Amino acid sequence: MNRKIVIIPTYNEKENIEAIIRKVFSLEGNFHVLIIDDGSPDGTATIVKQVQEEFPDRLFMIERSGKQGLGTAYLTGFKWSLDQGYDFIFEMDADFSHNPEDLIRLYMACTEDGADLAIGSRYCHGVSVVDWPISRIVMSYYASVYVRMVLRMKVYDTTAGFKCYTRRVLEAIDLDDVRMKGYGFQIEMKYTAYKLGFKLKEVPIIFINRQKGTSKMSGGIFGEAFWGVIKLRFRKFHRKQKQS
Repeated sequence: MNRKIVIIPTYNEKENIEAIIRKVFSLEGNFHVLIIDDGSPDGTATIVKQVQEEFPDRLFMIERSGKQGLGTAYLTGFKWSLDQGYDFIFEMDADFSHNPEDLIRLYMACTEDGADLAIGSRYCHGVSVVDWPISRIVMSYYASVYVRMVLRMKVYDTTAGFKCYTRRVLEAIDLDDVRMKGYGFQIEMKYTAYKLGFKLKEVPIIFINRQKGTSKMSGGIFGEAFWGVIKLRFRKFHRKQKQS
């Protein structure tokens, strides 16, 4: 049986966290959830611990001190998930901007369509974003256009953060060598998988702006991504050697 885990990084998500966990657990397929909480002062971790009492074998949490960045949260979650023997590892936001029901479609893209990395894409069929200001849509869309042009990677939503990795992808990537820690991390992980020869498949989704809580988006993340993409273009990528 394929073991599946959804990694959800959190910082001040008390309005959403219990609902998103329960929604994932309501899906068919026995999904597990790993929360990576960066010391949320609003009590997010306390809520997770309360829900853990109900789902001790399906809900896990790693608590970290202070905000350490989206990329480091996922890298921590990837390593933990690989150590625990999971076969499919998902990334998903806590705020319902990603529809949890689409986890099944991402999983099927890997198990039925042969993808090594399935990407929940806002832009592969036009623009599928709800309740974002037009300025943010334009910035996000053309950021992906820029990345696609520089890296020559046939992915329309290069900054997407809703994904399903097969275990073999994460085992092949040297996670200790991932250099971008903000939202540029999403670009670097896709490009690394692409350069290592894995099959990437975009699954169209509808992205809905958060209704509760506060966005963690900031202008600085685009600066990291802009310069980081140029550096990525000239990097050499090698599969990580498996430990004997």
